[in-house]
Amino acid sequence: MTNFSIRLTFKYNDILLERTFTMVRLIALIIVVIPGIVAALGVKLMRDSVFGVFQWPFQSIFIQFFIGLLFFFAGVGLIGGFIFHRDKKRNKVQKRFQSRLKNANRG
Repeated sequence: MTNFSIRLTFKYNDILLERTFTMVRLIALIIVVIPGIVAALGVKLMRDSVFGVFQWPFQSIFIQFFIGLLFFFAGVGLIGGFIFHRDKKRNKVQKRFQSRLKNANRG
């Protein structure tokens, strides 16, 4: 498998900063950003329904608020799940959240 990378170079006060981003980090950033946008859209829909502003595809304020609530929980849930999965792979979670196979092999 080929390792693709992107090299970014910045110059600030005669200091050259170089950073190489692998495609894995870029994909991880996209995985976090897209649910964040969905959660922000959910907050906007809920806020608009509280203030009585109709958005185009919705016929009632209640449906608009409910869809906004779903978008918010889906976005926050995906971000939380991604962070939890990453921490679980690196063994940075409490013992009660670790898988049972890892606990059985240790003890």
